[in-house]
Amino acid sequence: MRIAFYAPLKSPSNPVPSGDRLMARLIIAALEMVAHRVEIASELRSFTPTPEAGPRAEIAGMARHETERLLEKWRNEPPPDLWFTYHPYYKTPDLIGPPLAATLGIPYVTAEASYSRRHDDSGWGENQRLVAEGVRQAAVNLCFTERDRIGLVDAVPEGHYERFLPFIDSALFGPPTEAVAPHRLITVAMMRRGDKFDSYAMLAQALELIRDREWTLTVIGDGPMREEVRMLFSTFDHDRITWLGERAAPEIGAELRAGGIYVWPGCGEAYGLAYLEAQAAGLPVVAQATAGVPEVVMEGVTGLLAPEGDLKAYADAIARLLDDDLKRWAMGDAAYRFVHENRSLTAASKRLETILRKHLGDSYYER
Repeated sequence: MRIAFYAPLKSPSNPVPSGDRLMARLIIAALEMVAHRVEIASELRSFTPTPEAGPRAEIAGMARHETERLLEKWRNEPPPDLWFTYHPYYKTPDLIGPPLAATLGIPYVTAEASYSRRHDDSGWGENQRLVAEGVRQAAVNLCFTERDRIGLVDAVPEGHYERFLPFIDSALFGPPTEAVAPHRLITVAMMRRGDKFDSYAMLAQALELIRDREWTLTVIGDGPMREEVRMLFSTFDHDRITWLGERAAPEIGAELRAGGIYVWPGCGEAYGLAYLEAQAAGLPVVAQATAGVPEVVMEGVTGLLAPEGDLKAYADAIARLLDDDLKRWAMGDAAYRFVHENRSLTAASKRLETILRKHLGDSYYER
């Protein structure tokens, strides 16, 4: 099929790295792996940080112009067979796909849409309505987490839903190297306000509780809160913390394969592709059992998940893996197999094709 792809929060071509951009690119790769032709339909970002009417009206006007532009374009060339939108939610509703798909008479599909009723009465009611209408129109909504699925079913019980679990291109991560440093902790995360900074703060506090253990920490990442993040770890000797800054994907893979344990609390994580990348490199994970993290880390099998907000339990979990060579090795081996066998790009591509055929019908493919 010819597929028009749209990510209203962050285009796959955006120059700034993020999990959202990576996931959008992975979905495109999964679609192309089974011979679909994917075109990024629009670069319009519909994000508004606050619910004020003015900015939302401005974006709505831009979306109408984009819709008209695309309709004019497809009057002069064959239109797409399918519109696919990634990650519409209350701050970034899809203002283009639903009306355009209806006008063209083509199926509409969403991935990682979300809806939480707690936003209905906080000024976001209109955006929530737009998200719900898109979900209702969709031939199928791909739910990355059970939490998202439950929220969507509650808001739009008549919608069509399928679980589609987060995945990565595991081919980028070979087996762990022989020269693994078992007590080398490693984390990969941007340095910005909000949940990321909160996770860095929790990690620093947890390591303070196990200061007497044998460990070093390697940090990969950069961002506007660089100096503030470094200050969080300023009480530790300089030789215990290595700051690598931003690194390219191959370099990150090499650093992960040479590590011992992946540590990241994951405050507010939707799920966290970095957890899958670490496991693909053969690292056990220590995180919190919060938000969507349990969707990507198998508690007690590929890592340890401490109760949300329990600092001591989180520190104890890191110490437990530092002290138990056998458990650390077994979890790392299980983590490697889990991602390469179940959460790979190849596995996701097959699953996605099965879902689309189920909800569109084989006859749609054969038109």
